[in-house]
Order: sequence, then C-alpha cells, then structure tokens
Amino acid sequence: METKTTIKLSKYQVLVIILLALTQFTVVLDFMVMSPLGDLLMKSMELTTSQFGFAVLSYGVSAGISGLLTAGFADRYDRKKLLLFFYIGFILGTLFCGLTTSYPMLIAARIVTGIFGGVIGSISMAIVADLFLLEQRGRVMGFMQMGFGASQVLGIPISLYIANQWGWQSPFFMIVGLASLIWLTIVLKIQPINKHLDEKTERNALKHLWNTIKQRDYRIGFSATALLSLGGFMMMPWGTAFAINNLHLTKEQMPSLFMVAGISSLIIMPLIGKLSDKVDKFKLFSAASIWMIIVVLFYTNMTPVPLWVVMIVNVLMMMGIMSRMVPSMALTTSLPEMHDRGAYMSINSSLQQMAGGLAAGVSGLIVFQKTKTSPLEHYDTLGLVMVGISIVCIFMIYRVSKLVAKRAAKAKTL
Repeated sequence: METKTTIKLSKYQVLVIILLALTQFTVVLDFMVMSPLGDLLMKSMELTTSQFGFAVLSYGVSAGISGLLTAGFADRYDRKKLLLFFYIGFILGTLFCGLTTSYPMLIAARIVTGIFGGVIGSISMAIVADLFLLEQRGRVMGFMQMGFGASQVLGIPISLYIANQWGWQSPFFMIVGLASLIWLTIVLKIQPINKHLDEKTERNALKHLWNTIKQRDYRIGFSATALLSLGGFMMMPWGTAFAINNLHLTKEQMPSLFMVAGISSLIIMPLIGKLSDKVDKFKLFSAASIWMIIVVLFYTNMTPVPLWVVMIVNVLMMMGIMSRMVPSMALTTSLPEMHDRGAYMSINSSLQQMAGGLAAGVSGLIVFQKTKTSPLEHYDTLGLVMVGISIVCIFMIYRVSKLVAKRAAKAKTL
C-alpha cells in the first residue's frame, strides 16, 4: 500500500480535537446509554421490543428532521456559535430525560434531545473539515471516535452502576453536569470559526439547501452514510437484552463487558486513524467490513458461553465496526466544497440519524420477546440483514473514494 507523509497538528488543533471529542462523548453517551439501559427500561416500564425500538426511533427521527431544517442555515453563521446553541439545547433535553417518569414523557424527552443533539455531530464534522487538511482527518476522526470508546470505558459502566443505585434516570443527570462544563470551556477556549462566511453563497437558506441536495456527488455521499447507519444500528439497541436473556450474562457483568469493549476502542481508534492517513482509505474500509461481517454472523448465532468468550467476540466485532467508521467518515467529509460543508454535514447527519432511528424501529419489529426474561428471537435475522447492507456499503464507499480522488487530482492541476 502507498504511504504518505504525516502532517503534524498544532497545539490549538489538538485543543479543538479534545473539546470536539468531549462533546461527542456526551452526545454519544446520551444515545449509547439507551442500549445498556434497554433491558432495565423494558422491565421497569413493562415495554415491548417495539415500544423500546420506537423510543430509540423517536430520537433519530427528530434529530434527522432538525438537521434538515437547519442545513440551509448551517453555512450562514459562525460554527462556534452554532455548536454552543445546539449543545445547550442538548443539555436541556437530556435534563428532561432525567426528569421523565412515564413512557410518553420518555418519548417527548428523546424527541427534544434529538432535535438539538442530532445537529452537533454535523457541526463538529464541518469544523473538522474547515480546520484540518485531508491528510490529517484520519487521525482527527480516530481521536474523535474515541468518544465512542470512552463512553463504554467510563460512561456506560458508571451509568449502569448509578442506574442500579438510584434509578435508570440518574445517568442523564450525570451527562448534564459534564456537558455543562464542556459548554463553558468551548465558550472560553475556542476561537470563532467563520472563514467559510468569506465565500459567496446563496442568501436564501432553502435555495442553499436545495443546491446542496441536487448535486450528484453529494447524493452519493449521503447514500453511503445512510446505509452505514442503517446497518450499524440494527443490532445496537438489543445488545444488553441479547447478552442477558440469550447468553445468560448477569446485569452485574454488563459494566465489565462494556468496559472491555470500550478499552479496545480507545486502543484501536488512534491506530486506525493513523493508518487511515497512510494507506488507501477504501481498502482499509473494505478489509474492516469483511472482518465485521464474519464476526457478526458468529455473534448473532451464539448460545450461552462464559463471560470471557463474549468479551473476546465483542472486542473482535468492535474492531471491525469502528475500523469502518474512521476511513468512511474521512472520505465522506471530503466531498463538499467549503461553502457547502455546513449544509452537507447537516444533511449527512440528518440521514445518519434517521437511518439509525429507522433501523432501531424496524429491528424492534423483527426481534421478539415473549416475556420479560425470555430470550430474544430472530436476533440472527438482524445479523443477516446487517451483512447484506454492509456488502452494499462497500460499493458505495468505493464510489465516494473515486470522487474524492478525482477532486484531489483536479485541485493539484489548478
């Protein structure tokens, strides 16, 4: 594979990465904690799999709609101000989640949180595209995705512990406290991010949105992102319920399971990020996808085994899943022009959220649980669906990589 020269990051760029990774940590934890709390929620609120799937779906749909509504305005304001506005809304929505006492309140709280939280990722990606070169973005994406691993190493085990002590609402209060500190730090430390305002763009927000959507190259990137999310969210909401009811693990073992998987992510992500900057991103994505397919087929057909076996399989599966995310995100964020990045990232994030929510809703109709303690049925079917979608994703990312290479070659001739 062809190697490339590594471009060093400045101190300010490192600071930006840390703060963006921390915002990702809180937003990801807010969403991810629904999965380990799933078994507890379904049992304490007496929810069916379809009801819990709808709770996850409500976040994704509201996040997607919010992203589309804000896409036309995303390139008209300082990206720092946008980040602060939506992050404070996310904090308030998460507080609402902690105060909920019924299923209707839970749905409403997840909708509010999704409206604000669903846009934060797109703003962060636009900031990355503005402040970092393509040759740096693999590392940046790798460190930012550490928020995913950190949410499992620290966030989810702590969340499960305090949920067992003080109720399932308590993890949301913890997120509110941490996110408030991060919000204040962004206010004080991040400089205005408004270079994109110097470039001429449409004054009409809806026209800007339409002009972004109608570009064929962008639509290829949108399709790839939606398919990646559709496959990725099929299994995630049911991980704890499957581990407890099918693999016969205990709820006391869940923090250890998530912690081991999270530690592996923290180790893997920086390595994959660096590798992504040195080798062909599509080849890396393809290899990771094939690896993930093999492990998913094995995992979804597992029967009761010791905890250490489940840990090993989860680490192997995490390697494949996370190793796909870094190169695919680095490629898709390279498609838009600077003056379109905010709108592109917003639409991209919207499709990602809606596809993820749709996947959770559909998977809630596929899996079935007869009683609170019965095994999940048809979980292996979800694995097969995910494999089929993953194969299509390889082709879509191939198309994206060709477009990025073509654009890079064109830029060199100018």
